[in-house]
Amino acid sequence: MSAPHTRTPATTEVRGRRGPGGARGSRRGIVVAALAGAATTLVALTGCVPSLLAPEKSVSTPTGEEVAPELEPFYSQVLEWSSCGDEMTCTTAKAPLDWNDPGTGEIELALSRHSATGDKIGSLLLNPGGPGGSGYDFVIDSLDFAVGEPLKQRFDVVGFDPRGVNQSTAVACYDAAGMDEFIYGVDPNERGSDEWIENRAAANAAFGEACLEETGDLLAEVDTESAARDLDLLRAVLGDDELNYLGYSYGTFLGATYADLFPEKVGRLVLDGALDPMATSFDVNRAQAVGFEGALVAYLEDCLSGSECPFTGTVDESVDEVGRLLASVDASPLRGSDGRRVDGDTLFTAIIYPLYSPESWPYLSEMFSATMFGDGDAALVFADGYYGRTADGTYEDNSTEAFRSINCLDYPAQSDLEVMREQAAEITAAAPTFGPYMSYDDLTCSRWPEAATREPAAMHAEGAAPIMVVGTTGDPATPYEWSVALADQLESGVLVTYEGEGHTAYNKSNGCVSDAVESYLIDGTVPSADPKC
Repeated sequence: MSAPHTRTPATTEVRGRRGPGGARGSRRGIVVAALAGAATTLVALTGCVPSLLAPEKSVSTPTGEEVAPELEPFYSQVLEWSSCGDEMTCTTAKAPLDWNDPGTGEIELALSRHSATGDKIGSLLLNPGGPGGSGYDFVIDSLDFAVGEPLKQRFDVVGFDPRGVNQSTAVACYDAAGMDEFIYGVDPNERGSDEWIENRAAANAAFGEACLEETGDLLAEVDTESAARDLDLLRAVLGDDELNYLGYSYGTFLGATYADLFPEKVGRLVLDGALDPMATSFDVNRAQAVGFEGALVAYLEDCLSGSECPFTGTVDESVDEVGRLLASVDASPLRGSDGRRVDGDTLFTAIIYPLYSPESWPYLSEMFSATMFGDGDAALVFADGYYGRTADGTYEDNSTEAFRSINCLDYPAQSDLEVMREQAAEITAAAPTFGPYMSYDDLTCSRWPEAATREPAAMHAEGAAPIMVVGTTGDPATPYEWSVALADQLESGVLVTYEGEGHTAYNKSNGCVSDAVESYLIDGTVPSADPKC
C-alpha cells in the first residue's frame, strides 16, 4: 500500500541489502537464486580490505572555538574511538535534541572512521544519500566504493548516521509485520479512485501516528537543517576548523544546507548528484518520473542490442510492454512463495532499484524475464533490496521510517484532492509508464503528525569557499538540471559534468571526474571551466 517516493541514495550498490534466495524448483529456483546473488552484488560491489592489526583506541581533540554557553558542553566533548572492524574505529557523539532549545535533551550520533594512511589533511565527512542512508555503514561496508585511494591516504574518512537514522538516535514506527503490511499490502481499488486515495491517506496517517508514538519528541527534530547543525558540531569535535565533506544525492541537500548556514566554515565540499533546494515535492516526483523513464529507455536500448534481452520489439514497443506489465500486476497481483503479493507499486520499486546503475541492468533483465513468466519472487528480491528487508522477514535498518520522517519535515504537503489529481495527470503525461506510480505523493505527508519546517528556497552560501557540484547527464534519481541549478544558486558553485548514465559519478564513472574531485579535495584546485567529463 506504500507508494515509493523515490529515495536518492548514492547508488543501490552501497545500501547493504540482501535479498531472499534459495532453490524452489528448477527454472524458478535458478532465477530467484541468481537474482538474490544479483541483489547482493548490487549492494556490495566493494568492501574494506582486511587488516591483521586493529586500530588502537584514540581520542579526537575539539577545536575549542567559542560558542553560545548552552552549546559549549556539546562543542567541547572529546570523542573516544574504539576498534569496530578491520582498519575501522567508531564512536558516539552527543547533540542537542532541539537546536532551538539545547537544554531540553540530547541525542546520540554514531560515527565510523578510516584513518588516513598517509600525510593527513583533516577529516572528510561522508553522507551516502537517502534521506535515511547510513553513512556509518557506508564507510565500514563500502569504503572503496565511497572514496578513491588518494582520499583514503590524505583524510580520515568519517561516516555518520544523521539524527533519526540507523545507529544514531533513530526514528521507529512499525515492527517487521507492520512494515510488511504497510509496504506490500495491496489495495483492490482502482489506482487514483476516491477509495484508493482515502485508503492510502489513512495508511500513511496511521504510519505517522505510529512513528510519533514510538519515536516521541525526536520526530519533530529530524529535519535537514537540524542535521546540518549536527554536522557543524561533528566538524568541531573532530578538530577541524572548516568542514571537508563529500555528499551524494540527498547528501548534497544536507551539504548545501550546511554551506548556507555556515558559509564561513566551508572548507572543501563536493556535492555529487544534487537536489535542487527550490524544488517542491511535486517538482521532485515529476522530475524523477521523467528521469527513471529515461533510464528505462537507456536500459532497453542497451538490452535490445544484446542477445539475452527479454524484450523483442523496438524500444518504444518495449516501453509499452513494461507499462502493460505494470498495469497487469496492478489489476491482478502476482503472489510470492511467502504469500506476499506483487502489485504495480512493488513491481515499480523492483524496476527502479537496478535502474540506478548501468552495471545492474543485466540483473534487471533477469527480473523482467522471471516476472513475465508469472514469478512474483523475482520482483520481491529487488523490492526487498530497496526497502532493506532480509530473508528472515526483518528489516536491516530504519531507512524507510527515516526517509518519510525527514521528507515530511523538509517538503510541505498539500491536501487539496483536485490539485493532486491535476498533478497526477501532469506527471503521467510527462512519464506515461512510471508516472502513475509516482503520483499522489502528498498523501505521504498530508496527515503527518509534525508540521513541515521549511519551504523550498534557493541556497546561496554567500561568502563560502568554492563548492564543487557534480552532475550526471543521465542521472535518473537526481536529474542533471538539478546539479546545474544548485551550482548556479551557490555563490561559489563550480559545476563538473559527467556525460553518461547512472546515479552520481565520483569514483564510479571515469578518471576525469575522479581527478577533478580528488584534486579539489586534496589540493583545493578548482577547474577553470566545466571539464564535461
